[in-house]
Amino acid sequence: MTDFGQAAGVGERPAVVVVDLLRGFTDPACPLGAEMDDVVAATRTLLDAARAAAVPVIFTTVVYDEANERAATVFLRKVPALRVLRPGSQWIEVDPRLGRRDGEPVLAKAFASAFFGTPLAAMLAGHDTLVVCGATTSGCVRATVVDALQHNLAPIVPRECVGDRWQGAHDASLFDIEAKYGDVVAVDEVVAILAR
Repeated sequence: MTDFGQAAGVGERPAVVVVDLLRGFTDPACPLGAEMDDVVAATRTLLDAARAAAVPVIFTTVVYDEANERAATVFLRKVPALRVLRPGSQWIEVDPRLGRRDGEPVLAKAFASAFFGTPLAAMLAGHDTLVVCGATTSGCVRATVVDALQHNLAPIVPRECVGDRWQGAHDASLFDIEAKYGDVVAVDEVVAILAR
C-alpha cells in the first residue's frame, strides 16, 4: 500500500510539545501512572537539544477543576481515575526530571488533544513542524498528532519519547500515526533535525 506512510516532512520552524508527562502519568503510585522512566529520560535528551537550538518547548497538563469537571462529564464517567488530577495536586505537576524552565508554558487541558480548549494553535502560528512527545501514545499523543496535521503542521513523533500503559496500544498507535498522520522516527534523528 504505497499510498500510505509517506513522509510528512520537516519544515524550517519546528516547535516541541510535551503532552502530559505529569507525575500522575509517570509515577506508578498514581492510579493513572505507569513506569515511564525511559520515556522521560529520552524526552529530556530531546528537550535539551531543543533548548540549545532555541526551539520553543510547550508542556501540557490535565486539570479537573469545577469548570473542567462540568465540561468533561462523559470522559470522567469513562475514566473515573482522572478525578485525581485536581488543582494543587502533585499529580498534575510536570515530571521534574524534564527540567522545565520558567519561560516554557504549561497549558491545562481537560481532553485528549493538546489543541482542544487551549491556545496551542495560536502559540504555534508561524511554525510548520510539531515534535510531539508524551503520554499516552494511544490517547493524548495520538489525538495531538491528528490535530497537528489538521492545523497543517508536520507532526514528528520520536518513538522513544512516547509511552503508554499498554504495549499493544502503544505499538498499534505508532503504526497508525506512521501510516496516516505523522512521521515516527528515532529520537537521535529528531535531535539532529533540531540541531540544524
